[in-house]
Amino acid sequence: MRRMAPRTIALVAIVAGVVISVGVEVGSAVRSHRDASSAAPSVASTPLEAVITGPHILFRNTLPGAGYGLVAAVPLADPTGPRAFTTVACDTLARAGEATVCLRTVRGVATTYEAATLDAGWATVQTWPLSGIPSSTRSSPDGTMIATTAYIANHCSTQIAPPTETRIRGSDGTDLGNLESWTLLVDGAPFAAVDRNLWDVSFVDDDTFYVTVGSQSAGTTWLATGTVSTRTITSVRAGGQNPAVSPDGSKVAYTTPSQDQAGRTVQVYAVLDVGSGTQTLYPATEGGHGQVEWLDGTTFLYAAPRTDQPATTDVWALDTSAPDPRPQVLIAGAWSPTVVRSTSSEARRAATAEPISPSS
Repeated sequence: MRRMAPRTIALVAIVAGVVISVGVEVGSAVRSHRDASSAAPSVASTPLEAVITGPHILFRNTLPGAGYGLVAAVPLADPTGPRAFTTVACDTLARAGEATVCLRTVRGVATTYEAATLDAGWATVQTWPLSGIPSSTRSSPDGTMIATTAYIANHCSTQIAPPTETRIRGSDGTDLGNLESWTLLVDGAPFAAVDRNLWDVSFVDDDTFYVTVGSQSAGTTWLATGTVSTRTITSVRAGGQNPAVSPDGSKVAYTTPSQDQAGRTVQVYAVLDVGSGTQTLYPATEGGHGQVEWLDGTTFLYAAPRTDQPATTDVWALDTSAPDPRPQVLIAGAWSPTVVRSTSSEARRAATAEPISPSS
């Protein structure tokens, strides 16, 4: 992350057979991630039905072996315990309402990329093409709205951020278009720079969301809010990226530049208190990537790559309410966590996929 565009680091789409591009100089915080993750124990597998009938965490499994790249689950009450495997492979995923959104690479004579919604039994409900490598996806709290970000090679490239396309779509299939075509206001004035780029949506509700805006000509990024009903995006704060709204909407976590002890500019996670406008930095999170997922009202989850195993990532947890917040490994060998706090009767009747045990 040092001396590189932050978005270059964030777009580490982990696809089967693709090695993560990290591009970081290893600092003390990154070494802490490495040392703790290397000590993480191997995990066992358990039947899927035993896990997803209650509150759980879904994620992309990055442990080497037969289950690499598959969506897996652990109980919310026991994230370090045995994990259950589906038969579905996703590069990144999100879950809200009754559906899971899965962004994936489709390999063939020509490699393509697609988004899919999956029902409670992991069957595909609908698919639509992505214009490039999957980067991130989020759903509104009830699953009505879906946002996707994909890296695209034929887009206007900038140093602030590798080129992406971010679109919002209704769960009914209505495509609301590329966010770059929406009205963009920066500091209250229209902003129409041709090199503007938007990525990583996080919904407050079906109409309101946060998103990152970047522009090389302006030399910065902004946290911004968007409104679906008016197709308008408005800057909120300069310098942040990868926003993620807390469950109650009172906080937004994101990455932002900071100075480490050697005086270098690094990316760390920060939390903005929406009511007061106060930003709190968490320097120990240096080395993390992409949007966080909120475990609860005070703890957020993020992924960090293992420096000695670049195709393997771990999900870390940081409790912002602790006197001295320090990240801890929550799920070893995982990426793209999504917390499922409640399950429907349909989900409790599902879980018919055969579990797959990863090789050690």
